[in-house]
Amino acid sequence: MSRWVCPRCDREFGRERQSHVCVPGVTVDEVFAPWPEAYREIYDRLVDALGPLGPLHEDAVGVGVFLKAGRKFAEIRPKARSLQVEITLARPIAHPLLARSFAMGSGRYAHFFKLTRPEDVDGQILEWMAEAYDA
Repeated sequence: MSRWVCPRCDREFGRERQSHVCVPGVTVDEVFAPWPEAYREIYDRLVDALGPLGPLHEDAVGVGVFLKAGRKFAEIRPKARSLQVEITLARPIAHPLLARSFAMGSGRYAHFFKLTRPEDVDGQILEWMAEAYDA
């Protein structure tokens, strides 16, 4: 995957001079350090399942981790009561842990999950992560 690196913040993006909030990146470990261990376990389950699909860029910043293939397809953000997992898909979905969804335009939907335990990462969520990666 060809990526452009912003000369000011040293973060990678899919398009040259892509619009972004220019803040320095951090490591994934730094993102999860102040949060419950379960959040990192959830994150690892999600990312490990994506490994066989191909290249994955983990853009870690202070608020969380943006997962990118050709473009951003998911965001993982630690919150006070849960790990918020946003998945972008081309269709609406339903799931017991789905907190909210909305149409983004261009036939894409943002879906927000609130996960608190590694066991919350079920086969259906992993299938949607793979679908978002491939889109």
